[in-house]
Amino acid sequence: MQHLLILFFATFSAAFMATVPPGLLNMNAAKTSVEKGKLNGIIFSLGVSSMVLIQAYVGVIISKFLYKNPDVVEVLLKIAVVIFALLAIYFFRAARLNAVKVAKKVNVSKRNSFFKGFLLAGVNLLTIPYYSGLNAMWNASGWIKFQITDILTFVLAAGFGTFSVLYMYTVYFNKLENKTNRFSKNSNYILSALMVVLLVITIYRISNQ
Repeated sequence: MQHLLILFFATFSAAFMATVPPGLLNMNAAKTSVEKGKLNGIIFSLGVSSMVLIQAYVGVIISKFLYKNPDVVEVLLKIAVVIFALLAIYFFRAARLNAVKVAKKVNVSKRNSFFKGFLLAGVNLLTIPYYSGLNAMWNASGWIKFQITDILTFVLAAGFGTFSVLYMYTVYFNKLENKTNRFSKNSNYILSALMVVLLVITIYRISNQ
């Protein structure tokens, strides 16, 4: 039970941090709330989170396959080094530029709010490799095993972590709107630091194989 709590908290935190920077999904959740009401914003957020549940599960399946094929893992770890380095530079530059992404207009009705969020989340191709990498990291740390309880905990934590941020954007955006630049800058610095940490861990794993 203790390792499930650690797994949930670690995955929830990772999902939370990945969703915090202003982007297409969270800014559309806020925009939907402002234009169509908070209920629609919450329904939109539920659609996004539902897709994240599926993507996190697919990430687990990929991670399980890689775990059983160490030769493939070695190659992907080297690729991961490049990816983490590029992401670290990207988030650092975004923080320095303090650029805030402008939300694209999305016309949402009560009937299709959920599916709009579901489909927009599905367009984000980085989610699956992100959760696949996280799952592999947690597995190497001994926080997760490929058992049904662990997998469910991981997937649910990813969904709840995503939804909690979208809910904040939906409910509190009017209060946060004036602080968006600083909010974006700080979150991007944190993500850049996280990418550096993952880069160091990945290099360490490669050197000790």
